Amino acid sequence: MNHIDLTNPEWLIGAVAVLLALAVIVALAANRRRRSTDVLRRRFGAEYDYALRTHGRRNRAEARLMDRVKRVQGYKIHDLAPADRERLLADWKVCLAHFVSYPRGAVTEADELVNALLQARGFPAAGFEERAEDLSVDHARLVDSYRSANAIAARAVGNDASTEELRTAMLHYRSLFDELLNTSPHETEVTPERPRLRKIA
Repeated sequence: MNHIDLTNPEWLIGAVAVLLALAVIVALAANRRRRSTDVLRRRFGAEYDYALRTHGRRNRAEARLMDRVKRVQGYKIHDLAPADRERLLADWKVCLAHFVSYPRGAVTEADELVNALLQARGFPAAGFEERAEDLSVDHARLVDSYRSANAIAARAVGNDASTEELRTAMLHYRSLFDELLNTSPHETEVTPERPRLRKIA
């Protein structure tokens, strides 16, 4: 059996070299992880924190965010044809007009119009959570307000949202609609008109 001579300078130098190499490898891996995290944080913003809360561990959350990026890269996202753009813009203006007399119904219409616009741009039909995830890849700054609008729309179904909350939801939907339609805000009107406060039927 070979005996390790701890006083042998060659053995000590070899051991130190191995330890230094391991330390460099660990440092490089940590630095790569840190850079990856920084890139994802910049890209996803608040959605990065949402993914952390949802998935618990950083590596799992980051893997799910990267899955979103790969999934959306597989879609054939495209600009709207002029006729589709004009039709959706006209539908949006009708939706805003409905808000004055029927805010709850208008919010439901707005949600449906955003879904129709997404599909017209090449996103697949999907449930809300997958739509939000898909949007976060290239429109991360709007996803938090999209989630908020959707939550208000869900409460509105049971008549549990105030008129002011419904107006907030419309503003959120309009911001997303503007960005996806590539319009300037004046084309879709700046704000939905405030209806007179009353019980929503």
